[in-house]
Amino acid sequence: MLLKLSKLVVKHKKQLFRYFITGVSAVVLDILSLIFLKEYLHIRPVVAVIINQILILNYVFFINKYWSFEENKSASHTQIIRFFVLQTGNYFFAVSCMWIFNEKMGFNYLLVRLACIILMTSWNFLFYRFWIYK
Repeated sequence: MLLKLSKLVVKHKKQLFRYFITGVSAVVLDILSLIFLKEYLHIRPVVAVIINQILILNYVFFINKYWSFEENKSASHTQIIRFFVLQTGNYFFAVSCMWIFNEKMGFNYLLVRLACIILMTSWNFLFYRFWIYK
């Protein structure tokens, strides 16, 4: 299993590196927009996540499509539907995490968001590489 994983990483190291850079930039945009919405516009964190995720998910789709995975042809209906399915799951996961851990349990909204991003990132590369941009 570990050998297969290491071969996969070596084979797709350019895409994995670009995916990482895209992810880092998305996290920065995500956190900054969340802070802006909460601290400056005084929007509850769960509502701020609902708003900022619409922007971040579009950013991630286009950067991954054209740069990380170099998918330069126009998006097929299947590709868009698959991305929508994955991101709908991620969207509800993100909002649910914020609602449960911040609203109900009182954890810091930024820590909740970072933990959620780490979890989603762990499965998104595989979905992007082998299901959406295959």
